[in-house]
Amino acid sequence: MDITTPSAQLAPATPATAPEPLKLALVIGSDRAGRFGTVIADWFLTQVADRPDFTVDIVDVAEHDLPTAFSPNPDEATRAALAEVTPRLAAADAYVVLTPEYNHSYPAGLKNLIDRHFGEWQAKPVAFVSYGGISGGLRAVEHLRQVFAELHAVTVRDTVSFTNAWTQFDGEGTHRDPAAVEAAAKSLLDQLAWWGRALKDAKSRVPYTG
Repeated sequence: MDITTPSAQLAPATPATAPEPLKLALVIGSDRAGRFGTVIADWFLTQVADRPDFTVDIVDVAEHDLPTAFSPNPDEATRAALAEVTPRLAAADAYVVLTPEYNHSYPAGLKNLIDRHFGEWQAKPVAFVSYGGISGGLRAVEHLRQVFAELHAVTVRDTVSFTNAWTQFDGEGTHRDPAAVEAAAKSLLDQLAWWGRALKDAKSRVPYTG
């Protein structure tokens, strides 16, 4: 007996549908005058430009004047400042935090932005791009990992770091020896995409209540 299904009865293959891109917030953590972070931010954006799995929103600490004094009843100016940044952090599926290293840690303005939010970070992945002197900002990153763990965020393993960053780029903002850092950026983004998709899918089935 021929039990082969006739080809005419086979259902046509359904083409796979590409998932909706993840919303990535690039948080620029320095507001220092003359900062080098914008050079690295521009470089990083070129690494994301060819990634159809992400759309990017830039959240720059220097553009949001958030008071450092906390109050359970913030004044109108504080509420207005938060209204410009909080919805953007809430809308993100994943974050890349770009931080320098100041005195073995990260900037006060970045800490202020982080501490003024809680639920926005929960059950979302965070990756780090850092820069500085001999350490490349890695000590700042290790401090940030502890902070984001407390906020129920998931930090990805791989980072991109720039030792003596100002020597690595030319006057046009082009990296002088891009192969290694571009490979590191790809690894970071691959991990961020996996965690971003996994956590987003998980929350669509079971809301996170941590």
